[in-house]
Amino acid sequence: MRAYYSEKVSKFLGTSEHEVLGQLLMNHCFPNDLEQKRAWAEQIHILKQNLVNFPNATLFFEFSIPRMGKRVDNILLLNGIIYLLEFKIYAKSYESSAIDQVVDYALDLKNFHSGSHNKTIVPILVSTKAKEVQNEVIFADDKVSNCLKTNANNLGKLIKNIDTKYRAEPFDVEDWLNSSYKPTPTIIEAAQALYANHSVEDISRHGAEAINLTLTKNTVEKIIKDSKNNKQKSICLITGVPGAGKTLAGLDIATSSMNYDKDEQACFLSGNGPLVKVLREALIRNKSQLGNISKKKVEPQVCAFIQNIHHFRDEYVEDLNPPIEKVVIFDEAQRAWNKEQASKFMNKKSKIKNFNYSEPEFLLGVMDRHPDWCVVICLIGEGQEINTGEAGLEAWFKALKVKYPNWRIYCSHHIDYSSNTKVCIKNELHLSVSLRSFKSAKLSNFINNLIDNKPDEARSIYRELSKEYPILVTRNLQQAKMWVRQNARGSERTGLLAHSNSIRLKPEGIFVKSEIDCRNWFLNRKEDVRSSCALEDCATEFDVQGLELDWTVVAWDANLRYNKCWEYLKFSGDKWKHINNIDDKKYLLNSYRVLMTRARQGMVIFVPYGNERDETRNPEFYDGIYKYLQECGIKDLKF
Repeated sequence: MRAYYSEKVSKFLGTSEHEVLGQLLMNHCFPNDLEQKRAWAEQIHILKQNLVNFPNATLFFEFSIPRMGKRVDNILLLNGIIYLLEFKIYAKSYESSAIDQVVDYALDLKNFHSGSHNKTIVPILVSTKAKEVQNEVIFADDKVSNCLKTNANNLGKLIKNIDTKYRAEPFDVEDWLNSSYKPTPTIIEAAQALYANHSVEDISRHGAEAINLTLTKNTVEKIIKDSKNNKQKSICLITGVPGAGKTLAGLDIATSSMNYDKDEQACFLSGNGPLVKVLREALIRNKSQLGNISKKKVEPQVCAFIQNIHHFRDEYVEDLNPPIEKVVIFDEAQRAWNKEQASKFMNKKSKIKNFNYSEPEFLLGVMDRHPDWCVVICLIGEGQEINTGEAGLEAWFKALKVKYPNWRIYCSHHIDYSSNTKVCIKNELHLSVSLRSFKSAKLSNFINNLIDNKPDEARSIYRELSKEYPILVTRNLQQAKMWVRQNARGSERTGLLAHSNSIRLKPEGIFVKSEIDCRNWFLNRKEDVRSSCALEDCATEFDVQGLELDWTVVAWDANLRYNKCWEYLKFSGDKWKHINNIDDKKYLLNSYRVLMTRARQGMVIFVPYGNERDETRNPEFYDGIYKYLQECGIKDLKF
């Protein structure tokens, strides 16, 4: 249901307040919610007083905003303008969090609701007891205005003023209402919504993308059911095109597979430490706030649901019992460690001698302890390797073939399975439709061509990409920060990124060796100096892989230089040293690929001038990078 109530204003004005309230309560999940009932009653009363001059308008109550899992209080369609009204009943001030909330609703409609793409949208915060303020109306290029503020007495006057000055081309209400909604949630938003029992259909695009995800989920759920009924141990390998939503699919399967009553728990495992910390903290904060319960009470359940794969491994080195989980999802399974890396780590960090397994072999062995059934789901990505010792998909197949031949393997034809006899082909396990950045699907192709030293191809893509997704380059860090701050609206997040070995950015005030708390960096309010939005603390590829921001400043150091081709270096001690190892070169390129694909809406790349008096920051190092980025089509930032 898109809205709890929708009518022409003329009919709304002629309907009793009691009758309107009754219809809202009929559609509300919690009809005995006394606080909500009182708020609606006051809201109805205020709207009846303020909308008498707009009988031809259409009014909606509790209009669904699926990506955010919320509903905007009211939408008013009047003379070609979409007004979003967010009420704060009895509020005496205009809180910044409330302003961000209604602006977020406006941007959500603009970006994800096809009927609103070319419409004029005006977000209005109604703090009913606040003082009247003078509003300056400023429209951005996408025809979304700044948030306007009013109290209960002046709402009608404000709408009349906007209607007089900015009236737009009328549009068909039914066509607008029935147009497609294609949300692209961040992984944090997706995790929060799924954990709160929203379906993947609610938060994903309503088209081929949602169908693709649903088919994959349904296929995995049937495999889980069959494995349980037949007392079979199974592994599912989920692949997909870049940006297809493999992690989203994994989280969806994990939440739908949780069965605490029957002691058949599921969990989501990831070797990406920052991702685990951020998702856990986001779920804990969200569930705590929604349920009005302490974070300490919420924490154990959330931490059991999303786990660090290395902690899971370490626990079951000592504990030889089967894990409580019958279904486990391994995110980025191709990045699990090979035998050498796992043995080295266990010997050095965990003081465990003679650990002679690859991570895939050991993790399968842990799940194989179950006497009856279990299911392992591997999410397989590509092009994101940034660390040494990552085993690849072949390590999983080798372990299955040599140690666990009785396991049933499910995968699509996109995986080379020729050496494995017990393979069941399920093409639904391949996600073939990208959910990548709503601004432009061309971003990934552009970055790949830039990284692959194909400036002509990159420049060709940039011409189209830059119309919707701005990418700029500058030699001035302060201007770069100013640009992202000016572009960010509502609760959109900005952030400063650099490679983990960008040591010579230190004179620019960028300290990559200063460790950040990724939970505060990604989740804290933008006024918090620890937040990414403060643009004070820099995050590296290890902090941000798998996560997203809206607008980024990517700082480029001399470790990846350009002189007709890439030059690969590492700063060690007091000088730059060339990198000769092929894998290390690949990791460096992939790290910059990660950094340049974190922004959902746009980025500016900062290349320092260097300093001729400092041989570690020779201007020639940076000039080559700057000129190459321009050769790829990237325009200079100009104020």
